Amino acid sequence: MMKDLGVQPFLFPMPTYMIATYNENDTVDVMMMAWGGICAENMVALNLEADHKTVENIRKRQAFTLSVPGTDTLKESDFFGIASANKMADKFERSGLHAIKSERVDAPIISEYPLTMECTVVEMQEQPYGLRILGKIERVLADEKVLDAAGKIDAKKLNAFVFDQMQYGYYAIGEKVGQAWQSGKEWMKK
Repeated sequence: MMKDLGVQPFLFPMPTYMIATYNENDTVDVMMMAWGGICAENMVALNLEADHKTVENIRKRQAFTLSVPGTDTLKESDFFGIASANKMADKFERSGLHAIKSERVDAPIISEYPLTMECTVVEMQEQPYGLRILGKIERVLADEKVLDAAGKIDAKKLNAFVFDQMQYGYYAIGEKVGQAWQSGKEWMKK
């Protein structure tokens, strides 16, 4: 039996994505995002606040990568959601993760993330509720460790996690695996 919860979007667990861009000095910037995702066969939508350093980078470079993090990078990913590149220019270096330059778009690929979409900006829409960035998926890259025998993504192997907006928790396969705004705090002290 279904229970009517009214209009309470914060009750809904959200998939987590990592947006990677290059700063003006070609250093890597990464932020965690939960408000957005795939919106069409070859399109993604990012719903962001315009004051993020990542948004500035997207405006300048007209490109970004959107990755699905696995639980093995939960602490680093949470840190990217805690730290602002506007205040901490070296946040990517503090994480210990690695990046390579995309061959298709002017954005970095984070080596440790098992699934990445390389995207170019199609449109930036100023909406009453914030900024919406539409990106065209130019290519999808997947680590072989998350593929099944047929070469398709295996969700269990991906080991992705969702963000529970009520408990501020991260959950994977029905199990809490971290605490939002807490799991990645160790890099704030560096």
